[in-house]
Amino acid sequence: MNTPPSPRGAERSDEATVRIGALVPLTRPGWVEAGRHLLAGLELAVGDVNDAGGIGGRPLELVIRDTAADPQRAAAAVDELARLGVVALAGEYHSVVARAAAARADTLGLPFLCSSAVLDALTEEPTEWVARLAPAQSHGWKLYADFLLDAGHRRVAVATEPSAYWASGTRILRGHLAPRGGTVLELDARALDPTAVCERLVGNRATALLLLVGSPEPAVSLVRSVRGDRRLAGIMIGAPAGQPEFAAWPTLLGGDGGAIPFLRYLPERLSPLGVRVGAALRERLAEAPSFVAFEGYDTVAVLTDMLRSHGSDPAGLAGAWPRVAVEGTRGLIRFSRAPGISVWQWAWPPTQVVDRDPARPDRFRVLHTA
Repeated sequence: MNTPPSPRGAERSDEATVRIGALVPLTRPGWVEAGRHLLAGLELAVGDVNDAGGIGGRPLELVIRDTAADPQRAAAAVDELARLGVVALAGEYHSVVARAAAARADTLGLPFLCSSAVLDALTEEPTEWVARLAPAQSHGWKLYADFLLDAGHRRVAVATEPSAYWASGTRILRGHLAPRGGTVLELDARALDPTAVCERLVGNRATALLLLVGSPEPAVSLVRSVRGDRRLAGIMIGAPAGQPEFAAWPTLLGGDGGAIPFLRYLPERLSPLGVRVGAALRERLAEAPSFVAFEGYDTVAVLTDMLRSHGSDPAGLAGAWPRVAVEGTRGLIRFSRAPGISVWQWAWPPTQVVDRDPARPDRFRVLHTA
């Protein structure tokens, strides 16, 4: 592995602490609720590490930077964190932002464990410096396509916004459905208002509408319009990207937010560690923790194990990805080279298709598993 030189002007980390840089969307237009859950998991894990003696007696410190869903801001944050002497990077939720951060981390030679972003092409070329906990989009969205097929949906519409992430998801769905007789109709959610989307759904006899759009808007308005249109009483609304996972969804939509299947990266039963962490996250968040919060916790758990076993030298950490074997909140975490994926990948985290029970919106129903 070629080791890039240290960034010019780099400052040594305070020798009393071991610093990890955390990239998190905490302000709009970032998905703030996801960022809050991710940060809660990261911070809880750091607290647990320090309660257990830190890293060789040195406290672990989280240096947090808000990416606000802005790739350029994320790349600048990576530069700043490198100058501050962080030993590794953690976090990020938005795929296009994580891609910018990963590219910069690769250039600087700074290990980056991506918590939540799923875009397959996280880096343009294979890299030794980046690893990922979340499953690649192609893995999860093919599972979702299988769920659609098993449920009898062959005429699928997607309401989508311009984004590399949504475009990639549409390609995955179309590529998996087409050989099995399925079709995917794209509806531009910026050019069509919710009423016009309903008209197109009726005209094309779609049996499922997938929300490949931001939350709360336009996702909430689309759900309300479709649920309120009697002609679409039999249509399934889906959200593979996980918009209904967070507590704001049932608050905004009530019963209309139920029965909307989405991808969730949790096992059907948590391990004892997962149960303990879940209870602590619930107390910290004052609501049920999402899978994103567990991803945050597992990120720090992996980096802590690597720091304790291999020290804080960046090249040594980057070389340790294939030797990781950490019991996380959702199972044993190991990294490998998955086909078509340019980073070290946990292949694969537990993956489910779930929805919220319309009768009890706080309860999730497991519909399909990997």
